[in-house]
Amino acid sequence: MKRPAHILPIIIFSQFTGTSLWFAGNAVVTDLQRNWGLAEQSVGYITSAVQLGFIIGTLVFAFLAVADRFSPRKVFFCCSIAGAIVNILALVGPESLLGLLSVRFTTGFFLAGIYPVGMKIAAGWYEKGLGRALGYLVGALVLGTAFPHLLRGMGTELPWQQVMVGVSILALGGGVLMFLFVPDGPYLPKRSRFNPRALAIVFRSQAFRASAFGYFGHMWELYTLWAFIPVWLLAYAQDTNTGLNVSLWSFVIIATGFIGCAGGGLVSEKIGSAKVAATQLFISGFCCLLSPLLFNAGAIIFIAFLVVWGITVVGDSPQFSALNAESAPREYVGSALTIANSIGFLITVFSIEMVNALLPVLGPQMIFLLLIPGPAFGLWALRPLYQSSAAIVR
Repeated sequence: MKRPAHILPIIIFSQFTGTSLWFAGNAVVTDLQRNWGLAEQSVGYITSAVQLGFIIGTLVFAFLAVADRFSPRKVFFCCSIAGAIVNILALVGPESLLGLLSVRFTTGFFLAGIYPVGMKIAAGWYEKGLGRALGYLVGALVLGTAFPHLLRGMGTELPWQQVMVGVSILALGGGVLMFLFVPDGPYLPKRSRFNPRALAIVFRSQAFRASAFGYFGHMWELYTLWAFIPVWLLAYAQDTNTGLNVSLWSFVIIATGFIGCAGGGLVSEKIGSAKVAATQLFISGFCCLLSPLLFNAGAIIFIAFLVVWGITVVGDSPQFSALNAESAPREYVGSALTIANSIGFLITVFSIEMVNALLPVLGPQMIFLLLIPGPAFGLWALRPLYQSSAAIVR
């Protein structure tokens, strides 16, 4: 069956709109700290709340086989509506940290029906070339994650209420487009019911251990960097008396990850996913090491450094997804991916909260040194894959 030309663009756009819910709270946290009297550490708490909601949602959706029992595009549509509604509850709920955390946790729960389900919808339309498509889809996640910062930084900076409403409208629109114009594909994968006992089985595979542990190291760095980029930019602007638009540059730095995802997908077809993942993980880890020195650099060098970091910190994500899928035992692929994703996102909570707690002690300049163990561990774990002549080449 020939794939209609509009399918992939709509899936990418809908993935972008849905995942814009992810960091909506982070984009407006400065306003909420000022207006609601939230503590400085609230940025870490609200990020962790979304991550925990996503973890729980992923496990619930997998255990109930929601995207197998129902049409994935309908699941995506319903979760887009629910996520959009919950996101704007921050405008009408109690002006408290607890209320905000509840909203962000529930938003994360419904994101479990958007991001992974969008991947499954794409897989239903690709018998070949799925790796490249996944590169674009993870890139859409990157753009969606960054987009609230762009809204926040437009012009004289929009009020936080308008940012939240705008993101919700966008997510709702993407869900409608997916429902109306992307029917279930002819290659829609049928996965077995989630089996938590697979945890004891899948990690017996050396190849899966290598890819999964590499992914865990990657996750230690990724979301913590994204969460604290605005904090770092603001501290730099204050220390150097540079008039940076923090929200706008936060968008640029996170959004450039699309280049790493899409470009990495193309390069992986020639040299293999393991080498692409290892190269990008090494560069981003080196950026962690250099971060204290670059904090004192001129504005142009500082921003250029962060752009390179933004490209490579997430560019390895699609390759880890491919490696995990390809190295998992065939009979447990669905359960293995769910377990790996859940552990990976749980790791982000520990990383975020560690940086959140030590930020007042170490200060912004030194804080990203705490991320070095992630890429270092990931590179060590990946050795059996990227050093082997049998490294996967799609």
